[in-house]
Amino acid sequence: MHLGFIGFGEAAFEMASGLKQQGLKKMTAYDPLWNVSEYSELISNRAAAAGVTIVQTPEEVLQQVNAVIVAVPADKALGVSSQLKSCVQKGILYIDVSASNPDVKKNIAKNIQEKGGKFVDAAMMGPLPVYKHEVPILASGDGTDTFMEIMQPFGMNITKVSDVPGEATAVKLVRSIYMKGVVGLYIELLEAAHEFNVESLVVDSLSETINGRTFEETMNRLVTGTALHAVRRSVELGGTIAMLDSVNIDSSMSKAAKEKIEKLASLNLKDKFKGEKPEHWLQVIEAFKVTN
Repeated sequence: MHLGFIGFGEAAFEMASGLKQQGLKKMTAYDPLWNVSEYSELISNRAAAAGVTIVQTPEEVLQQVNAVIVAVPADKALGVSSQLKSCVQKGILYIDVSASNPDVKKNIAKNIQEKGGKFVDAAMMGPLPVYKHEVPILASGDGTDTFMEIMQPFGMNITKVSDVPGEATAVKLVRSIYMKGVVGLYIELLEAAHEFNVESLVVDSLSETINGRTFEETMNRLVTGTALHAVRRSVELGGTIAMLDSVNIDSSMSKAAKEKIEKLASLNLKDKFKGEKPEHWLQVIEAFKVTN
């Protein structure tokens, strides 16, 4: 097999390095920064280390390979597929690993399929420097089965989501609500804890609350419990916000949480569930749907 890369940054380099160790010998890549003096040496060194041949244009990659991994920024992915559309050969496997939204993935798939290629929406679900080619990948699109078949000999960790482009990336982007959002919460929490000199007490208390249960159990308990006590908890957050504002700490995460919980309070779920806590978080989310 001959594998190509459009974009040879860190992600592509780490993946290619792992695949080389697994015996993949033919790899070709294009990166627009290859001829930029500040980056050319880095890209050349990476290519040499990973056993990858660098070419002058992305079109050259598509002319040579059976499958191509397109690792470009999310806001460039659709434009790249349009640029390369005329070079797509029948049967080529076009694997987009960008974090473009599901609608963009569908449009990229359309560009590729109109020329007889097969498309894979591939969402990489872990750090490439740690996992290299074994990074967990969720995949969707009409080329997913082929992708899994041709990469299985090289030890790639691919899980099929569906044949619908965009559904794999939807998992990644929804997951990011937590993975990126919780960082903002951590920063606000730690700023406040440090300001009031209570870091150890706060962290120890939260650890005791959270560590005793699984993530799913904790999530379900907090969502269903707040469904009953949304008014009280939104008032408590008001006190938190006032405290943070008094010492000039940005309270934007707490304000956003208060707004969401106030919306939950407006649903009067305590009356709907007759004072009994819902059994499952899905009951709360279904109640939100009625108001949207």
